Parts: sequence; structure tokens; C-alpha cells
Amino acid sequence: MLMSFRWYGSKLDKIPLSYIRQIPGMKNVVSAIYHIPVGEVWPYEDILAIKSQIEAAGLTFKTVESVNVHEDIKLGLPSRDRYIENYCITLKNLAKAGVEVVCYNFMPVFDWTRTELAKELPDGSTALFYNEKVIKGLEPAKLVADMEKGANGFELPGWEKDRLATIKKSFELYQDVDEEKLFANLKYFLAGVIPTAEECGIKMAIHPDDPPWSVFGLPRIVTSKVNLERIVKLVDSPANGLALCSGSLGANPANNMPEIFGHFARTGRLHFAHVRNIKIYEPGVFSEVAHKADDSSLDMYAIMKALYDADFTGPLRPDHGRMIWGEEGMPGYGLYDRALGAVYLNGLWDAIDRCAKAPGI
Repeated sequence: MLMSFRWYGSKLDKIPLSYIRQIPGMKNVVSAIYHIPVGEVWPYEDILAIKSQIEAAGLTFKTVESVNVHEDIKLGLPSRDRYIENYCITLKNLAKAGVEVVCYNFMPVFDWTRTELAKELPDGSTALFYNEKVIKGLEPAKLVADMEKGANGFELPGWEKDRLATIKKSFELYQDVDEEKLFANLKYFLAGVIPTAEECGIKMAIHPDDPPWSVFGLPRIVTSKVNLERIVKLVDSPANGLALCSGSLGANPANNMPEIFGHFARTGRLHFAHVRNIKIYEPGVFSEVAHKADDSSLDMYAIMKALYDADFTGPLRPDHGRMIWGEEGMPGYGLYDRALGAVYLNGLWDAIDRCAKAPGI
């Protein structure tokens, strides 16, 4: 397991790499090129620049999140071939720079969705929060405005202004796209990029839908073990894999997170792990909580043991965190709580490892 931390680059992220380096057990930084529009080629020189920054801080840059998929590919429009060609060139540039895993998602219009970015929890910390009943009473454009208002001046990943500026048109385009059509469009994309990924040694890792159900009537397909199995078989290659996220899939209690993590790790299709905790209050209502939370809904120990037992060696990150100790920053992406999460997960891994190697202890 390669403990990792997401970082948005020196221009967008207020957290210095030197601070990330001080987190015990931290080895790898997950980042991306953020100034290039979605669908355009990432220049090799730009990739090298961020790689140099990260390595100068004593960390590795082996994982990218995300090389976003252009909406025309998800919609299956004729222009998708140009964007798939660009995607392949980007993969080659990343591989040349030493990147091994590329995370992406296939969520229509919206990326991760929340109804509050700073819900106060009983301990006084704040966290990302989702309430399906609120979503049902909102217009999509109002949600976009609310997300921008609560972003503390940051441009939230997956909520880029230029992409969401034409949200009404985007919804109109998806009127004829159901789940089966979206599966077909994902298969077309994978058929176009997986041969290049195989050629250059890149592992593609699709991220689950967050939350794992339809939002505003849009189709979502990366939602369950059944669908995950279908996705890895769309193009049956070790390069076609998953970036499992416990907080995304786990929002649906029907998803057995330790079993899902263990299964895909054993079959060699788990290329990236996001391990975070949530509290489900009722169906469709949840918040993100500390990794060690006594009243949480997910079993961090069971998830980490499933990964350990499957000999998982890929990158793992604590993902979203609460805002604690007065920290101000990008919602979900402060330093303190994610650092605590990383240390907690490392502690679980170390304890599992010691017990496995010396069961009498």
C-alpha cells in the first residue's frame, strides 16, 4: 500500500508540499494539471513541472486524479473521437513522466454532489453533507450557485465554472441518454484508450459515482458491485480497473465495502483506493466524519484488512476530511483531518501486518 495525499498544485492549493511531507508514513502525492481545459492534451513539460515540485519535496508522483473525460465522450457525440485521441496522447505523456495510475470518472454533468459544504457536526467540526430531499427541491443551476458560494473562494474539483456555465444545455443533451447508452459510451471510450494504456504501462481507474445513485434524473452507472464487474469486462484488460471509494459507494448500505474492496483487489482490478468514513442518518442522507468515528457507518478496520489480505500494493489516500481546529481551506480538502486520517489508516495497516506476521502478539 502506497499512502498518498491529494494536492491541487502550488497555484490552487494553500497546503505546502513541505507540510504534506511531514505526515508520518506519507509517500506519494496525487495531483493533476488544472489549467488545461477538459479534453485538451496535457503538455509533457507541464507534467514534468509538477513532478519536479513534488519530488523536490521528497515525495513521489505516480498517481493522477483526474484526467477528466470530456462531456462529448459521455454523450457519445461525433466529436468524441478527437477527445479520445487527445486523451491517449495525455496518457503517453504521463507515462513518460513516470505516472502509473490515472483516475477518472464517468458522471454526467456533475462530479461529486453535496447539499452542504460545511455542515456542523456534534464535535464542532464541519464536513461535506448530502440530503436527497434537498436535491429533489432544487434546480440544478441553484445547486451550482450554492456550491460556488460555499467553496471559500476555491474552484472545487469537478465543479469547474466553464464546464457548468452551460448546464441547461447539458441537461437537454442527456435527455436521450439512459444507463444502457451511458454504458455503451463508456465501452467506446475504454476501447479507444485501453490499448494505449496497455502500451505505455498506465492503469486506468474509474471512480464510483458520488453518491451512487441518480441525481436530478441523470443516469449513473458506477454504483454497485454488479455494475463494477460489468465495467471491468467492457474491455477485459488489467489496464481497465477501478478507483474504489468507500465514502462514495458506502453511501448506499447495500454496498458491502470490505467485500467489494477485497474482491477487486484479489482480481487485480483495484488500482487506487480512497478510504474515508461517513455517517448515514437515513436513506439518502449522510455526512462525512472522522476516520475513527464511534458512530460512523463504515468499518475502516475491515476495509483495510480486506486490502491487506488481498496483497494490495497500489496507492491509497484518506480522501475527504472535515475542517477542524479553525482551519480554512477548500471544503473537504484541508490538511489537518486528512493527515489524521492518513495516520489512522497507516496505524491500522501496521497493526494488521504485525498480527499477520506474529499472530501470538
